[in-house]
Amino acid sequence: MNAQQSTTDDSALLVAVADRVATITLNRPHARNALNGDIRHALGHIVPRLDDNPDVDVLILTGSDPAFCAGLDLAELASGAHDIAASVGDTSRRQVPLPETRKPIIGAINGAAVTGGLELALNCDFLIASERARFADTHARIGVQPGWGLTVLLPQAIGLRRAKEMSATGNYIDAAAAHAWGLVNHVVAHERLLPYCRELAAAIVSNDGAGVRAILDTYDKGSLTTAAAAWTVEAYNARAWLAQGGGRQEEIAARRAAVQARGRSQAQA
Repeated sequence: MNAQQSTTDDSALLVAVADRVATITLNRPHARNALNGDIRHALGHIVPRLDDNPDVDVLILTGSDPAFCAGLDLAELASGAHDIAASVGDTSRRQVPLPETRKPIIGAINGAAVTGGLELALNCDFLIASERARFADTHARIGVQPGWGLTVLLPQAIGLRRAKEMSATGNYIDAAAAHAWGLVNHVVAHERLLPYCRELAAAIVSNDGAGVRAILDTYDKGSLTTAAAAWTVEAYNARAWLAQGGGRQEEIAARRAAVQARGRSQAQA
């Protein structure tokens, strides 16, 4: 793997690229990484740039301790510097805190992910939590409505009744509950969070990158429709993959031995 590393400090965000993995760190620890105008602007520019970077296959999103993200910057909101309407989509488009990407985004949840911060996490492809992670939806306590997909993505992750409980009460759940409910894939010791996410990212990098992106695109498109229509989406994408030259027998044969060897090593671990 390529050991070359590059780092960008955009003040609001820290970005480090190594081994085809970009780690994006929300960098306002004094404000619990609340999403002010600077950080939202930086995400809007840096994520697409990484998505277009041929040297990046996977993105990891995390926060500077002690929090992952406290949501929209309430001080900025109260001052009138941020128009809340700008964070709400309309009937013709979705408004999201993360630009859409073709490449997988792993959310490394190092601390509290609250309201808009929870929505930010939910817009990642999957989540790994530190033992210090906590999650809450306090939209109703603040007196605003979700606009970044919470009422769609949260019930997809944990079920409708649990999502309603979180939103109606504003109560926090800890990392263990988040794992039991299906919100996060794994819970690890705090100091192992980024190393563990990088191990998962390395496993993704070792696959065919175009194949990973095509499968995730199929998941995403299928999730937006009915189960019956999702079968059609899968068939369409599979045929498109073949038409683009994917699935050639010689490529499958060349990779077969490596796939089998990896399977044996994981079975013995």
